[in-house]
Amino acid sequence: MRDMRRAAVRQSLLAGIILVAAGCAASHRAIGPDTGRIPDINAYPAMANDAPPGASASAAAMASAIGRGVNFGNMLEAPTEGAWGLRVTDDFIDKATAAGFTAVRLPVRWSNHASADAPYTIDPLFLAHVDSIVDKLLAKGIVVVLNMHHYRQLDGDAPDPRDVAVDPRAVDVRFVMMWEQIATHFQGKGARLLFEPYNEPHGRLTGEPWNVLAARTLGVIRRTNPTRVVVIGPTNWNAASDLALLKLPNDANLIATIHDYNPFTFTHQGAGWVTPTPPTGVTCCSGAQVAEMTQPLDVAKSWSDVKHYPVYVGEFGSYSKADSASRIVFNRAMRSAMESRGMSWTYWEFAAGFGVYDPVARAFRQALLDSLLGA
Repeated sequence: MRDMRRAAVRQSLLAGIILVAAGCAASHRAIGPDTGRIPDINAYPAMANDAPPGASASAAAMASAIGRGVNFGNMLEAPTEGAWGLRVTDDFIDKATAAGFTAVRLPVRWSNHASADAPYTIDPLFLAHVDSIVDKLLAKGIVVVLNMHHYRQLDGDAPDPRDVAVDPRAVDVRFVMMWEQIATHFQGKGARLLFEPYNEPHGRLTGEPWNVLAARTLGVIRRTNPTRVVVIGPTNWNAASDLALLKLPNDANLIATIHDYNPFTFTHQGAGWVTPTPPTGVTCCSGAQVAEMTQPLDVAKSWSDVKHYPVYVGEFGSYSKADSASRIVFNRAMRSAMESRGMSWTYWEFAAGFGVYDPVARAFRQALLDSLLGA
């Protein structure tokens, strides 16, 4: 998959599915240029990453406990919640857990709910809202993977509508200081809450810059959450091929993550946000397509065997312009391939363009659900 194509996909994926609604939620804080003193990022030293010890028993157990999960996409990672047509609801929580999903990955665009100037304070109302969602999910006994999503400037990407760039010198330290607040706020939650510092690092973060920033961020998380399991993925949009560049910090309570949307011509057919739009009518899954789907999994499995950290597939899925029968075959093939390699997963996503649930009919797309959770 070409890097620029993957960049276009991930920058525009959800915005292309549902038009951004007009207006701005009351809790949203406009972000403008940083006019104050920018804290020294060296106040947040990077953890050493020269001798990662391999996963602890608790990290391995949490990787297994993720099991078969789903992403609550198009919700909290929109510029404001609801701007992409979906909000987290009690009904979504009840339906997802009752169906049998054992984990929910919760993407959050924290950067649009934090001040532009130091100390980059996260809106307490928004923080409390996310807290209430986490509590409701944890009360169901599932694993929750809480991440930071779509901090466009961190990757060097153009801002989305309703995003306003901050001082470029503040971007990295703002990221770390937002995580300082998140980690402090959630430190009392149970072990089934996992932190994922960042979704799909790429662009200006590729390679060593991400290794250093991830090590700084884990260091600040460890001040208040010394044993919480943390999920860290490689660059190039969590591509398995970039695991070779990833240097995990010297910490045992870690899980690695990758994303796998191969074959792209199938999973993103008809996606109007991709240029040129991949043609529709592509079926799945031929032997060549299965080989393309599983090659990243084999790379990740080999890496895991050497590094002794479990790998979890945080995103995979196919857009609804693909025919239903092929989407079902694709899901079953991916599920089998991931699980035969000992990998848990969270499907992208619950109720939008890739969704397993129809929010209008308020019912699951049953055959699609069965392809993920059925026999």
